[in-house]
Amino acid sequence: MASSKVPLYTALAANLGIAATKFIAASITGSSAMLSEGIHSMVDALNELLLLLGISRSQRPPDQKRPFGYGREQYFWSYVVALLIFAVGGGVSFYEGVTHIQHPESIKDPFWNYIVLGIAFVLDGYSLITAWRAFNAQRGGQSVWGAIKDSKDSATFTVLFEDASDVLGLIIAFLGVFLGHELNNPYLDGTASILIGLLLVAVAVVLARESKSLLMGEGVDLDTTRRLVALTEADPTVLKAMQIATIYLGPEEITLVQGVAFQTDLTTDAINKAIVRIHESIHKVFPAIKHAYIQPVPMTETGEVAHRLPGST
Repeated sequence: MASSKVPLYTALAANLGIAATKFIAASITGSSAMLSEGIHSMVDALNELLLLLGISRSQRPPDQKRPFGYGREQYFWSYVVALLIFAVGGGVSFYEGVTHIQHPESIKDPFWNYIVLGIAFVLDGYSLITAWRAFNAQRGGQSVWGAIKDSKDSATFTVLFEDASDVLGLIIAFLGVFLGHELNNPYLDGTASILIGLLLVAVAVVLARESKSLLMGEGVDLDTTRRLVALTEADPTVLKAMQIATIYLGPEEITLVQGVAFQTDLTTDAINKAIVRIHESIHKVFPAIKHAYIQPVPMTETGEVAHRLPGST
């Protein structure tokens, strides 16, 4: 399923509004946790813009420079987003928390902090629900973690992680402000900022790992591979699908290369027509396979070939 822009636009609007109110509240109350949350929201807004840029650029048609298209742009910008969350979001929040602990300053009046946190929780909660619905529409019956690992739509699961970390960060910020004010302990506010930083770093590490895997190239799952083999071997001219290799160039763009052993008495014209039929049957079932290449290969007496494509069994 292609990337949905609805969760991105929802998260962008929420984060821009929330960031402004958080910075205003932080300047009034002097809360370190609130300042960290403002930075967090600004980084998230920038991330949404980068993800939208990635989706837009990934949809450009193939040209002479990129004959297979620009699908991987989405994965590249998702990786950049993970780095920004790690370096700017996590790093700055952690630094701000340490600085506040070294130079503690009591919260004067937490009223505005609570107002902003309440508004932010409602907006971020709505954004999280929107992202969760988009993610659920893609994962089907898979477990959450299994769907994240298998997902080829980096934008959707990146927004989901961002929104989840937003909500958790707001809870941590609320506890830091509330306990710091009630116990008259400014160190708790700084500690909350450090915890927010660590949360963002953890989220960034997971996102970077998944985006890196997609950027380096992932193939289809084993079940899909078996179905591709079955579709190929269903053609009456095929003796055996000997080799198969696939790679995702984008969430809805797959390249397929396979070696096929045809009946030995076929003419070149008959083989070419068979290849066209196989391509049509595969594309009908798997429209995401935009590029399909079949190489006729000889079959040995044992029913094997001497050289296999990468990833074949």
